[in-house]
Amino acid sequence: MTGAPVRSARALGLCGCHVCGLVMRAPGPDQAAVCPRCGARVHLRKPHSLASCWALLLSAMMLYIPANVLPIMRTGTLFSKEDNTILSGVVELYRNGSWDLAVIVFVASIMVPMLKFLALITLLVSTQRGSSWASTHRAKLYRVVELVGYWSMLDVFVVTLLVALVNFQPLAEVEPLPGVVYFGLVVVLTMLASMSFDPRLIWDNDPSHADIDMHKGTSDE
Repeated sequence: MTGAPVRSARALGLCGCHVCGLVMRAPGPDQAAVCPRCGARVHLRKPHSLASCWALLLSAMMLYIPANVLPIMRTGTLFSKEDNTILSGVVELYRNGSWDLAVIVFVASIMVPMLKFLALITLLVSTQRGSSWASTHRAKLYRVVELVGYWSMLDVFVVTLLVALVNFQPLAEVEPLPGVVYFGLVVVLTMLASMSFDPRLIWDNDPSHADIDMHKGTSDE
């Protein structure tokens, strides 16, 4: 970044409400840190942002294993029953000619969670190390993580749709299995992890932002 240093909102004595987005004067040490518009508590930075994000992310990564190992649904007919994991379900969709749906489920259920894990780990490690590397790109990466988070539930929606459609047939049935629960928890935990991360911590370590206490950049105020 070139040109004159950019003064941060904190350096100007301003802060924003996490709930309604109102920009206001930062409360003094003897003032109540409450938003005058919505009544929510106001913080210069999200309290315990990095610790909360790490806890939620590691929990999601642990649950990602049973989410892929355990079957997510059981398809049955009058003569046979078959349990499918996420990956085997993708293979079955491809074999049955639904290659487009197989690609969508593979991307949303396998690739997206792994990429979100890597992205959040990159953001957390670089922020904790006080790195000023590629601040703009890391801020954009965070916005992408937030944007794609909701689409990770696609696999759960597909299972729900299959259960509803197949069960209308007289000799076939589909029932969800525990893998769906674990996968849903993974999605929810990664969404909460990205919400817990405060992207303003990225800029606290950027030398182009003037009047910033560098020792407070990676702390959880």
